[in-house]
Amino acid sequence: MKRVVLAALFVAIGFGQANGQDAAAGEKVFLVCKVCHQVGDSAKNAVGPVLNGLFGRKAGTVAGYSYSNANKNSGITWDEATFSEYIKDPKARCRAPRWRSPGSRTSRKSKI
Repeated sequence: MKRVVLAALFVAIGFGQANGQDAAAGEKVFLVCKVCHQVGDSAKNAVGPVLNGLFGRKAGTVAGYSYSNANKNSGITWDEATFSEYIKDPKARCRAPRWRSPGSRTSRKSKI
């Protein structure tokens, strides 16, 4: 299950060479996200919310996670296209997210 979630996540956001048949590449890319997020059956909110079931979910709705008002009121419902654009520059879509990438904006864009 975890490998399927990771592969699907990174296909959607277009990181590196990850694709549906390349879960190992997805896991490697997820190391950047794993600093703050968890996925899988035992996932818990950490610095960032769990990413299980991301697509189809409204932004700011994971129970037990404290979102910024900008995120909660963004009107975003996550799908592949929305997430791909959001991850390039979160502030452009959601004025004041609490989320901070572990890399600079330039290094994050180069991975997308």
